[in-house]
Amino acid sequence: MERTQPRGGRGFVTGRRSALAIGAGLLAAPAIAQGRFPERPIRLIIPWPPGGSADSQLRSVAEICGRSLGQPVVVENRSGAGGTLHASFLAREARPDGYTLGQMHLSVLRRPFLVRTPQWDPINDFTHIIGMTGWLFGVAVHADSPHRTWADYVAFAKANPGRLTYSTSGIATSNHIAMEDICQRLGIELVHVPFRGANEGVTAVLGGNVDSIADSSTWGPQVEAGRMRLLCVWSAERAPRFPDAPTLKELGIDVVVTSPYGVSGPPRMDPGVVRVLHDAMKVALFDPQNAAVRAQFDMPLVYLDTEGYQNFVVQRVAYEWEMVQRLGLRME
Repeated sequence: MERTQPRGGRGFVTGRRSALAIGAGLLAAPAIAQGRFPERPIRLIIPWPPGGSADSQLRSVAEICGRSLGQPVVVENRSGAGGTLHASFLAREARPDGYTLGQMHLSVLRRPFLVRTPQWDPINDFTHIIGMTGWLFGVAVHADSPHRTWADYVAFAKANPGRLTYSTSGIATSNHIAMEDICQRLGIELVHVPFRGANEGVTAVLGGNVDSIADSSTWGPQVEAGRMRLLCVWSAERAPRFPDAPTLKELGIDVVVTSPYGVSGPPRMDPGVVRVLHDAMKVALFDPQNAAVRAQFDMPLVYLDTEGYQNFVVQRVAYEWEMVQRLGLRME
């Protein structure tokens, strides 16, 4: 049976045809890179308040890029709408000249499927330049919890459907969707308790208000201090900071969740400009200064070149649409 493809806005397409369309669009783009690029400062929009992990990592990239490009990369924090306030601006208003870029993360790819009137097509309304990094996710419980291992946690959930609770940083976030996917694979039923951020979830676990947290490594300091216990991590390999915590793959669940993000620009950017930006950001990503920032926040390296990142977006959009439909998620 042919599966219905994601649709919305000007129409979503997936698969090889979409990837070819992206490539053709790049080749057909007007040659705006007349002479040297860049000739003036570049704006990088970060859709979060200052001080967080993504903000710190992208600020480091901007600083290093500015040195190699010979022009400053100026960071602009534009938070709101769950980190998607900048997306419609990039898709509809910004000029495709390479001087306005923004963080591309999974909520931007997912949001069109959560609303009645999508404001952008996540595949065709952006030029996806480079994939960079993501976050370390895992499930943690209070240190006094009777669930000492992931096996204990799952066994209790199977014997007591709907009894165990878990917190996330919100409905329809990457970790919420991933946890629901895990539950379906294991045939268990947990109760989701969404908060406005991971810090609130950690506080709820420590206060005994929820049984567990399924979120990024905000729980890390509490685990290191012995106040919480980490049952598993969702990365491809064990986290260097928490070597005793098994991965989902080790536990027999073929899932890796890092919620990877990158940098994108407006649609129909010149391929030459894209190449210059990609190369500069790749150098910055692999610079020891940026590696230190990523290590500070437990952010795994998830580098993808331009073609690889475009293909990732196509595949991920199909997955996001499928999970939104399966879980019946809506934001309005």
